[in-house]
Amino acid sequence: MKNHITSALALAIGLTLSAGAMAESMPKDQYKSMEKTIASDYKVAKDGCDSLAGNARDICVAGAKGKKNVAQAELDYNYKPSVKTQYNVRVARADADYAVANEKCDDKAGNDKSVCVKEARAVKVHAVADATALMKTSNANITAREKTADASITANEKTADARKDATADKRSADYALAKVKCDALAGNAKDLCINDAKVRYSQN
Repeated sequence: MKNHITSALALAIGLTLSAGAMAESMPKDQYKSMEKTIASDYKVAKDGCDSLAGNARDICVAGAKGKKNVAQAELDYNYKPSVKTQYNVRVARADADYAVANEKCDDKAGNDKSVCVKEARAVKVHAVADATALMKTSNANITAREKTADASITANEKTADARKDATADKRSADYALAKVKCDALAGNAKDLCINDAKVRYSQN
């Protein structure tokens, strides 16, 4: 699908996201103008999908919506830079990629489709888990800088907890993917496959 987001807009709202730096905010009138551009570009992209049919059109529409949502999240980040809006950009990207990947799974059938769906879901879970861990870590570090040495200890604890939660979420998603792959097998082979997946991803 052609990228209908203009190069000028992409340049204006392009981001280099990092945990330690926030972008400069933009004037409100510029923000409103770019919002209109995003809406306009989305309409052009969506209208361009009308020439397609079936699942190809669904994939195209999902891609157009995803690009619009990412562009809006990036614009919000530039307008009001914060740990939260930075997190929203990462989640918007994960959601956009997932929406397209999930639609593409409709071209498959049976276990191949099930694996495709779980794989798309696992990729999204990984991305959101990392984004959530980074947001919690950044917030904890900001609090620690504003307070005392005791706050630094608390920040380290929160960082460790955030990473632990992210790892657990990833393992659950990876196990779900591995388990559905086992469904292609039968009998003892399937049982061995599931047991191996439980051990590998620390599932009870």
